[in-house]
Amino acid sequence: MTAGIFNYHRGETMIDKVRRYGGSAVTIFGILLLCSGWHTPSAYGADSYSFGVVPQYDQRQMFATWKPILDELENRTGLFFKLVFTPTIPAFEKEFLKGAYDFVYLNPYHLLRANKSAGYYPIVRDRAKLRGILVARKDSPIKSPSELNGKSIVFPAPNSMGASLLMRADLSNLFHVRFTPLYVTSHDSVYLHVAKGLAEAGGGVEKTLQEQEPAVKDALKVIYETRPIPSHPVASHPRVAASVVEKVRRGFIEMESTPGGRELLSKIPMNHPVSTALKDYLPMMKWGLDAFWVKE
Repeated sequence: MTAGIFNYHRGETMIDKVRRYGGSAVTIFGILLLCSGWHTPSAYGADSYSFGVVPQYDQRQMFATWKPILDELENRTGLFFKLVFTPTIPAFEKEFLKGAYDFVYLNPYHLLRANKSAGYYPIVRDRAKLRGILVARKDSPIKSPSELNGKSIVFPAPNSMGASLLMRADLSNLFHVRFTPLYVTSHDSVYLHVAKGLAEAGGGVEKTLQEQEPAVKDALKVIYETRPIPSHPVASHPRVAASVVEKVRRGFIEMESTPGGRELLSKIPMNHPVSTALKDYLPMMKWGLDAFWVKE
């Protein structure tokens, strides 16, 4: 698994920079541990826990968003967290399905898969519900998903929850649309493809659309929203002690109590963290989403 290691000023990976200056393999490994947020067992021992995150954005943005959150969580819990990234959503799926993470932030349907395969259990999520959105160019005559029959539609990844999995299910089951799916690895790429006219429509979520540059966002319109679902949870693996899980749950919830904590959580977003349980997500089992899950 490759962690997100970058020189944020030049876009050059830290490993490349070390190699350019003649760094040894041992040096490169040390840089990996330091910059990825991984800690050696001798540093933190049994109180160190791996924390995986679904790769919704490029790894530089993921690191900038999640490292400060986990730093704050460490301050509040007295625990230590190893922030672990994967380059793609399919790679992330392979890791959580085999129980690689102690804690993991993942999408709602991922959670159901993770619970079945490795026993992950949700502990905290945002109070707000999640909806997938379907966008088209603002100057497009298309106003409804029913007008997309025979068209190309772009998605971030097959199993991205609101933006792809649920959206493809709705297009097929509710609108009976036959379409050609194109997968481009990120929400940013979806919006760019549609804005540039490379696809008739694309799946995303409201938060990532609002984060786009004005030139992209202003070129798009939302033509459909999916039914609401519980938002992305943080889940724990059953090997983690209940006392540790409770510290993490309370750590996220109490982070909302300070302006700095709210600012950090807003970037996920988890504006109003609340306790959650598996029962909150079980209704999705009746939506026929298994037929649209793509096993990589």
